[in-house]
Amino acid sequence: MTAEKVRWSVVVAVVMTAILEVLDSTIVNVALPHMKASFGITSDQTVWILTSYIVSAVAAMPLTGLLARRYGRRRLIMTAIIGFAAFSALCGASISIGMMVVCRVMQGLFGAFLIPLSQSILFDSFPGEKRGQAMALFGLGVVVAPVLGPTIGALLTEHFSWRAVFYVNLPVAALALSLMAGGLPKEDVKPAPIDWTGLVLMILAVGGLQMTLDLGESRDWFASRLIQVCFALFLFAGAAFLARGIGNPRNVIDLRLFRDRSFAAANIAMTGFGLAMFGTLAILPLFVQGLLGFDVLTAGYLFMPRGLAAGITMVLTGAVLLRKFDPRLLVAIGLLMTGVGNLQLAHLNLNAGFWDLAWPGVVSGIGMGLFFVPMSTVAFQSIGREHQDEASGLYGVVRQIGSSVGIAIVGWQVAQRTQIHWHTLAGHISATDPQAQHWAQVMGLPLASPEAAAQLTQMIAQQAQMLAFRDAFILTGWGAFVMLPVVLLMSRPRAGSGAPAAAH
Repeated sequence: MTAEKVRWSVVVAVVMTAILEVLDSTIVNVALPHMKASFGITSDQTVWILTSYIVSAVAAMPLTGLLARRYGRRRLIMTAIIGFAAFSALCGASISIGMMVVCRVMQGLFGAFLIPLSQSILFDSFPGEKRGQAMALFGLGVVVAPVLGPTIGALLTEHFSWRAVFYVNLPVAALALSLMAGGLPKEDVKPAPIDWTGLVLMILAVGGLQMTLDLGESRDWFASRLIQVCFALFLFAGAAFLARGIGNPRNVIDLRLFRDRSFAAANIAMTGFGLAMFGTLAILPLFVQGLLGFDVLTAGYLFMPRGLAAGITMVLTGAVLLRKFDPRLLVAIGLLMTGVGNLQLAHLNLNAGFWDLAWPGVVSGIGMGLFFVPMSTVAFQSIGREHQDEASGLYGVVRQIGSSVGIAIVGWQVAQRTQIHWHTLAGHISATDPQAQHWAQVMGLPLASPEAAAQLTQMIAQQAQMLAFRDAFILTGWGAFVMLPVVLLMSRPRAGSGAPAAAH
């Protein structure tokens, strides 16, 4: 087999591996109501099916560089694929919520290494001038897959069973593993001592933050003792980790990576982009199913135009645009289009149809494609090969935490603004209000009757929710805009780094 064929077999394998992990983070959402009925559990308990996976994955992801150095990329990624597939099968075979949560924790632990290793392997598989193409391929997995996840999950659940959303991982993992086994070279490893104190502090800090973000809304935030404990754990463990880690060359994570201006700025921008993109994706199903009355399949299909627009734009950006334009300009345009698409959603009403929602999604999808590829290219342009795995792990953690922050903020915004709009709207209705009296006459109901009160209550609730979703879409739109100044912090791209210098 030629070197070119070997390289492309690895490229296909790692893209499939990236899709395998990120798809699982959203494909399960649609199946949660079916799992709830199957296990006979409450809505609060179903949250643990998602939270257990995300928390374990985020806690383990920063260890990618350490374990890759200690055991080698090839051994680590192949072990991760096997473990992820095995626990996917066990999730599909689960007979209780306890078994499901344990298997999801293990699935998250193995899945944590798939994204960072896939990114660093792809980055090293291409020469500098073609790294934009590598990031475009990687973006197809990391960004497009979660967008299409609800659609795939809806189809599998509707036509088969909720267990199919886990079993679908098995053939993908088997194919990726077979391609990788023959194409990924073995490496010489140099076992290094593990900073156990730093490791424990990092896991406690990241896990505490992720638990706070994932469970905060359902437990009324700091009114819950669990949330108080998790947040305190994050603060104290995080402070201790930073205090002993800064300037410590043996720290479990090399914090000196953030001295790189482009890498640090890219992580900040990715956090803000999490609010703009993942926050919107999180509330759209609630908006269209709970308020507009879309069925599960229609709600799933709604994400397809967005995903296709993002995928096509990523390929175009990696193959063409990065060679002609400064990647920082593309990032800025991507943020603008993402924000504009979200703000377009804020102009909708309760009569909005499929394409009223799909077209803003296309605009945001194009923005996603323009943002992700050049951002990843610029972020890693000055990172040496020996730090690629570690930097990819940190970048992945920031992406995940950014999405969790976005989902938490937007969910809190919808809940709080619904209450505010409810009280505002209800405060304007009285027995002497001319508009209320006119409505009662049109409906043929006495204004003081229970029937009129019930219908008015329902109308106010719908309008209050509609206004709250509008506020949330405005927030996600501005979340993209406020990241624009961060682009100015990024270094001027070097020739051969995957993008042309600005004066090329």
